[in-house]
Parts: sequence; C-alpha cells; structure tokens
Amino acid sequence: MSERLLDPPSGRGKLVAVPFALIAAITAVDVQAPDDVHLGPLLVIAPALTVALAGARLTALAGALALLAQVFIAVFHGGLGTANHVSQIIALAVLSLLVVLVSLARERRARQLTEARSVAETAQRVLLRPPPRRIGPLRVAWLYLTAEDETRIGGDLFATARAAHPSTRVIIGDVRGSGLTSIGEASVVLASFREGAHRHPALPDLVATLEESVCRELEEVADTEHDPGEHFITALVLDLPDRGSQAQMVNCGHPPPLLVRGSGVEPLHPRSPSPPLGMTGLRGGEPRTDPFTFEPGDLLVLYTDGVIEARSPTGEFYPLAERVAAFLPDSPDSLVQRLRQDLLAHTGGRAADDTALLVIERAGPPRTGDGRRALHAGAPSSVRPPGLG
Repeated sequence: MSERLLDPPSGRGKLVAVPFALIAAITAVDVQAPDDVHLGPLLVIAPALTVALAGARLTALAGALALLAQVFIAVFHGGLGTANHVSQIIALAVLSLLVVLVSLARERRARQLTEARSVAETAQRVLLRPPPRRIGPLRVAWLYLTAEDETRIGGDLFATARAAHPSTRVIIGDVRGSGLTSIGEASVVLASFREGAHRHPALPDLVATLEESVCRELEEVADTEHDPGEHFITALVLDLPDRGSQAQMVNCGHPPPLLVRGSGVEPLHPRSPSPPLGMTGLRGGEPRTDPFTFEPGDLLVLYTDGVIEARSPTGEFYPLAERVAAFLPDSPDSLVQRLRQDLLAHTGGRAADDTALLVIERAGPPRTGDGRRALHAGAPSSVRPPGLG
C-alpha cells in the first residue's frame, strides 16, 4: 500500500515541508542567539506537526532530524554533557518515538478500514448485484448510501429479475436496523426474490414465497443476541410487463413509490396494503395486488425510509416528492444525481440511516395530455412527501 493512501487526505502535501523548514529555521536562529537564549526545545514542534500531515516514515525522519539538530545545538554551545541539554535530547527522542507509534497505529487502522471496505464492496457486488442500466423496455438508475462509514451495504435492498411472461420484477426493501448486522436478513429476501421471480407467474405467489422464506430463515440470520426485538422487512414488489401499460405492485409496509408523468408527481398509495415480511401473524390471507398505469415516458421512484426520514440540521424531513417535482427529470440518471446532491446538502453531507433509491423509466416517447390525471383509483391528486402506505 502506498504512503499516499495511508496519509491524511490530499491537500496537505505541500504542508509536509513546514516541519523540516522549522527544524532548519530554529537551528539557524539558535546558533546565532546569545548563550542565555535557548530555542532548541522548540524542535519538538517538528515531529508533533509531521504526524498530523504525513505517515510514519516522514514522521520518523522529522524526529530524527530534530534530534540531530538538538545535538548539533548542544555541541555548538559546548554543553552536550550538561544536564539541561541531555534532558532536552532525551525528551525529544521520547516524543519522537511516541508520535511515530501514533502514526503506525493510524496506518494500521487505515489498512483495516481499506480491507473492510474491500470486503463490503465484494459483498455488495455478490449480494446486492445492482441492476443493469437497461432491462427490457426499462431504463434504471440507483443510489445506495450507508449510515456506517466502514460499510458499502447495509439493511436496505433492491433487485430486479426477468420473468417469463415477459416482464420485469422489481423489489425494494428495508430491514429493521442497519449496518452489517442486517446484511444476513437482506440476503434471505434477495435470494428468495431472485429464485421466485422466475417461478411464479402471479405476483401474490411471489410475495407469499418471500414471506415463507423470511419466516423460515430469519431466526437463523438475524442478530437476536444484540437486537432481541422484532425482526421484519418492509418491501415493495412490482411487476412491470414489457407490453402494455398495466403494472402491478404489492406493498408490504413500505413507503409508496412515486409515479412521475409529465410535470405531475403522484405517490402510489396501496389500496390493499400487506404487513411487512416476517410478520405472519398479522396477515389476513394472501397478498393482494394494486394495479397502476405505467406508460412510455413515465418514471417510477422507489425509495426506502432513509430518504424521506433524512433530517436537516434544523430537524426538517426531506421532501422527496416536492424535490422530484421541482427537478423535472429528463432521465433516471439525471434524477438520481440531482437527488443525491440535494439529499446530502439537506442532511449536511452524511446519511443518518441506510438509504436506497431506485428510478425506473419506461422507455419510449412521453405521452401527451394532462400529466396530472388520476393514476389509479384512490390515488391522491396533490404532490406531497409520501408516508407509509
């Protein structure tokens, strides 16, 4: 691993010369100063400053040069054997050793963090498997932010799969909790979805399979030792046929998606919501689908609660629906990029919870006419930040 990777962020490279310039300046001034003026003790600034600007090797070099300068000053003033100069040399040597040890510890931490991120990236590629940019007649863009710096994947999940009829199946979900402890629970849902999406022509059968898998395997993968509470996964499962404009969704306790049509943005609230996956006792029969119209030129915005519950420094929630309406996106990629920048600006640059965002467009010429017509029976006509279905 290169020294550059182990050092603090770029932009400090030019400042590394400052400690060495200080050594030369302090030494030059001290040998010219009267005998009753002692500037040698100021040499401790050099290694103490270098540890904040560079790695262990440069810190050790600064400490060694400062120590040599201290010895030179003592010899020049003819007092190398005096108690005062000996104590200064010993103190400088001890300080230099300590800051080198601090720098080594920081480098070890940097290596561990790099390894953790590498493992997380591998887990993301294997487990999350981000969807391709084009799936049948659909164009897709996505965003994933984790609340923990060391991870690249957490409790939010999404996936796409092709079905035989032909259509595209989509899932987005949110495991209760966040971070590494929720990855096992997310893996159960994703594995079951990818297998079941090809096997079940009917969307309710697919959701029933997801529920069965979660109830069967959740106890084995959930971190019940550190989190003994209830474990469940909110999920939104969609079926988007290649032909025609009639699509279906099953909402299992998840925030409703946004449908963007022309200049209109509408939350698709479920008329027949289902409980989150893993809560069998609350289910009153098989899941029921909610149909909606998804025409060429329309966009679907799927998201987890980490988006709409993101707070500003003053405590305001992120108004997703209003932002989408204001941006007037021309493609999934442009919308995701603008939402990412706006969301981070809203929260002050860091996500407080795992956050997933998936934008899907049915390719083709945009439809003409009133973009704010009713999207499906029971859909509200006003634009507002969506809540839980």
